[in-house]
Parts: sequence; C-alpha cells; structure tokens
Amino acid sequence: MTELSTPTIGVLALQGDVREHLKALTDAGAQARPVRRPEELADVDGLVIPGGESTTMSKLAVAFGMLEPLRAFVRYAKPVYGTCAGMIMVADKLLDAREDQETLGGIDMIVRRNAFGRQNESFEAAVEVAGIPGGPVEGVFIRAPWVESVGAAVEVLATYGGHTVAVRQGNVLATSFHPELTGDHRVHALFVEMVRASAE
Repeated sequence: MTELSTPTIGVLALQGDVREHLKALTDAGAQARPVRRPEELADVDGLVIPGGESTTMSKLAVAFGMLEPLRAFVRYAKPVYGTCAGMIMVADKLLDAREDQETLGGIDMIVRRNAFGRQNESFEAAVEVAGIPGGPVEGVFIRAPWVESVGAAVEVLATYGGHTVAVRQGNVLATSFHPELTGDHRVHALFVEMVRASAE
C-alpha cells in the first residue's frame, strides 16, 4: 500500500486494453501496475477491469485462478472500475450472454452485452457524467453494453440515447464506454479519488 495521495491501482491484465488504462491512471495521479495473479491483488488499493471480450476475460479469470480472488476483492468493498467488458464483469446479471459466463458481481444491475451493435458499428459520443466537472467526456463505444435496469442502491451517472451507460454502487464504478482511449482522464481521476476516499 502507498500513501493516500498516490494510491496504487491495478489493471486486470488478463486481456483487453491494459496499457491505455495504466497510462490514464498514472496521468490521473495514481501508481498503476498490471495484475495477473491473486497475490498481486493484495498490493493494490483499487482495481480497473478493462475493456476486451467479456467471455474470454471470464474464461481466463477461471484459468488463472483469479475468479474467486476477484470476487473477494469486490466483496470486501475494495474500489473497482469496469469499462465496457469490465462493466459486464461487475454486473450481477447479464442478458445475451453464454450460460457459462461468470461475473464478479458488485453492482445490482442487469447488463445487455454488445447492446450498441457490432465492431463496425462502434462510435464516439459526448456523454455528460454526473460528478465530473468541465463538460461532457468523450465516450468511445466499441461493441458496448448498456444497462437494462438497476437496483435501488445504484446511482445512474450517465445516459446516452435513452440507455444507462455509467453507474456507481458504493465503491464500484462502471462505464459502457472507454475513456482511456481519448486522452481525457477525468473519469480515471474520479476513480482515483474514490480509491483515496476508500483508503482513508
């Protein structure tokens, strides 16, 4: 663990856009490191679960012995931020998923996989996110999910096209889009502040 001013935040490095998150977190004031093994979870104050392919990520988490340690990390209220596939991983329930697909849970929501369309239907859009000053963030939507419904404890932070695309429940944050691909690190800065607050 590090000083509260510079929390150590891991990026789950099983699959997906790990490098971009590491840079965004560093630029937002954290020490960032990849996490691939259960013992590495003990050395981080918070964790980002990146975009990628959620089914593959789920299988790799099982294969690497990470699934239960990751669930425990969430269960003990450690801060977690999931983007795109990461949003799917922190959902309690999924639609349009394989029957054997595992999630970590953490947010009382139902998420629909690939809801915004296929890879060739990817797009960028300005998204107003509650709690982030300075105007809209640029959201990159790549085979992005959306949130079909949320429980009473979930705070909806952003919608786009009538669909929920950013949520928070306690120490777990999730976005349908990829802020790490834009050079605008305000969402990561919000998460770094969540990690600092949790460490206090």
